[in-house]
Amino acid sequence: MNCGNCCSHFEAACVECRRLSRRLDAGLPGPPSPDILGPVKLVSWNVNGLRAVLRKNFLEFLADEAPDILCLQETKCRPTDVEPVWPAAYTAYWNSAEKKGYSGTAILTRTPPLRVTQGIGVAAHDREGRVLTAEFADFFLVNVYVPNSQRELTRLPYRQEWDVDFLRYLRTLEQQKPVIWAGDLNVAHTELDLANPKSNAKNHGFTPEERAGFSACVAAGFVDTFREFERGGGHYTWWSPMAGARARNVGWRIDYFLLSEALKPRLKSAFIRPGVMGSDHCPVGIELA
Repeated sequence: MNCGNCCSHFEAACVECRRLSRRLDAGLPGPPSPDILGPVKLVSWNVNGLRAVLRKNFLEFLADEAPDILCLQETKCRPTDVEPVWPAAYTAYWNSAEKKGYSGTAILTRTPPLRVTQGIGVAAHDREGRVLTAEFADFFLVNVYVPNSQRELTRLPYRQEWDVDFLRYLRTLEQQKPVIWAGDLNVAHTELDLANPKSNAKNHGFTPEERAGFSACVAAGFVDTFREFERGGGHYTWWSPMAGARARNVGWRIDYFLLSEALKPRLKSAFIRPGVMGSDHCPVGIELA
């Protein structure tokens, strides 16, 4: 069976077509429920240089965590720059920046996507390898490394343009099927999401403009998965490498998983892995039933 749509991208029939074919062979009605992939564990990590973390603890982390899908940000490399030393069960997809050694995203997945696309279709945003979208049978997964507005807020106007265009992109995808999006969003949403909110009120990553950009996503119906399970503070994903900030847990929660309201009934857990070293960020993840 070939759907004539997604299967043209792969040698083997896609997951959706194989399952539909089995149902038809068994005399069952039409397409199954949208829960096609079943239970799935997704993890996201800003590795701050994939080549560096490969020399540290990346493979140990991957073996211990064993995600079905892993999103990476700030890869700072191209596929030819690294040896594919991860298990053969994972296939890697890439979006590298035009500038060498800068930005970049990647997805490692056990399940072949129906399609993978780079960027959001806006030339001004798509040169830095910041967005990589994988379409699966029951959702889109968007891996994103949101632009930093910079210490002197020199890039804040651009960041505001980005926020508007990126949300428009997410909502366009959502017209087709639910969306999960994850990555380093470079913003602490509320005062609970950083250790020192008062002293950072006008600093990059916690400006009213950046926080409003996040709030617009929530208002559009996207769920901050971690806050579905944890309402308190003290849970961070990034720490300054200066002054022993990580040891003292003086950090920021700027790495997230968000998802469409339609997927909320499947959300089983959301977690942060502060004990995983190797980067100034730590991994975050979710499990769907």
